[in-house]
Amino acid sequence: MSHEGDGPQAVLFACAMNAVRSPMAAAILQHLMGQRMHVASAGVRAGMTDPYAVAVMDEMGIDISDHEPTTLRDIDSGTFDLIITLSPEAHHHGVELTRIVPADVEYWPTPDASVHIDTASREEVLAAYRDVRDSLFQRIKQRFLPAGGGPSV
Repeated sequence: MSHEGDGPQAVLFACAMNAVRSPMAAAILQHLMGQRMHVASAGVRAGMTDPYAVAVMDEMGIDISDHEPTTLRDIDSGTFDLIITLSPEAHHHGVELTRIVPADVEYWPTPDASVHIDTASREEVLAAYRDVRDSLFQRIKQRFLPAGGGPSV
């Protein structure tokens, strides 16, 4: 198992729908680490590819347009030594997985930017998605890159 600073070899990001938070986080970590680490994402349920998530990731030069939402049931969780959960529901499932998978679990509570899609303007929605993207980017840099290391976006 990995611990802070040990550098896990394979990381799984999990959230409720695998449409916004976990695919964004996985794409950011893969962008920063390249082939040095296996990274994937999954959800408790499979949602649909989110065009706002695609748009805000594209703003930082990361293409997630071909992301296909996947459930935790459909992924080989045994290949991961670290599971990072981004929603309470996903955290519950991540902890349950550790009964059969020798992985560490970290809980990074991350707001669901999609909750205001029906009530906010396009710019307000994009701003909420950018906030999630930027907070994930900072948290990932702090967790996985040595101080001062890696690209800045």
